[in-house]
Amino acid sequence: MRFEFIADRPVLDFLPTLAERGHADVEQLTAPRDFANWAVQAGIVDRPPPVDDAGLRHTKALREAMFRLVKALIGGADAVAADRELVNEAAAGPLPALRLEVDGVHRTGDLDAVLAVLARDCLELHASDDRLALRWCADEHCTRAFVDRSRGARRRWCGMRGCGDRAKAAAYRQRRRTPTT
Repeated sequence: MRFEFIADRPVLDFLPTLAERGHADVEQLTAPRDFANWAVQAGIVDRPPPVDDAGLRHTKALREAMFRLVKALIGGADAVAADRELVNEAAAGPLPALRLEVDGVHRTGDLDAVLAVLARDCLELHASDDRLALRWCADEHCTRAFVDRSRGARRRWCGMRGCGDRAKAAAYRQRRRTPTT
């Protein structure tokens, strides 16, 4: 499976591995290898880390806790203590090891190291100026959060490919159907 990386932050690219929350609930991490492949595609590690069924369940639980933390951050609500603790615990883990070789930098790490990167990014999001520009995609079925770095802070969609294109195409079709007076 090919994943989308459009958010400029690892945690915001990880959260939509459960897409269309509350509508279709499209789970993209259906097998342990799916998350291992996501970690490589995200550039967190060079080789898929070993992930078993228990590791995948833990990964999904962490993803949901981070989603609720981001949702609370966007909504200005207090975060649930259990979510904070789960993310704090994951963030305390070791990071992937970096090694410079003749052909470039290589990243190696296990499941805990990948989850530490994601949890730390979630925590750093709470401390950075990006938290002030966090938005939800305006597409009614999309549940992606994104950092609006647009001039004037008027960005509406998580990305133009997909949500933005669908919205523009729908607006065009609507204009074509509506007769002008």
